[in-house]
Amino acid sequence: MYTDWKFNIRRALGSGWMPSVHSAVVTSLTTAVALKYGVSSDLFAISLWFTVIIIYDAINIRYEAGLHAIAINKLLWEKFKESLGHLPSEAFAGSVHWILSAIFLFYI
Repeated sequence: MYTDWKFNIRRALGSGWMPSVHSAVVTSLTTAVALKYGVSSDLFAISLWFTVIIIYDAINIRYEAGLHAIAINKLLWEKFKESLGHLPSEAFAGSVHWILSAIFLFYI
């Protein structure tokens, strides 16, 4: 494990870290739309579908791409980035954190 602070900052700002920033941003947007326009609005429906697509991508597609990078690195001794996607727990943590933040900011 690297203890270099530049590595840790690069890792924290990169993809595949805890919590999922992708999930956090889209769920806070959807929460804000729900609070302002209601859950029966067209804007909320669009925002919700956008959220589902982004979280699906963060968990499934990018995670599988990371597994492929691990396999390629073993075969070719390359250094492809292996941590691309998120675990469901990381996406959930990001989502919950920013849902609560959006609600708090809405009622301030």
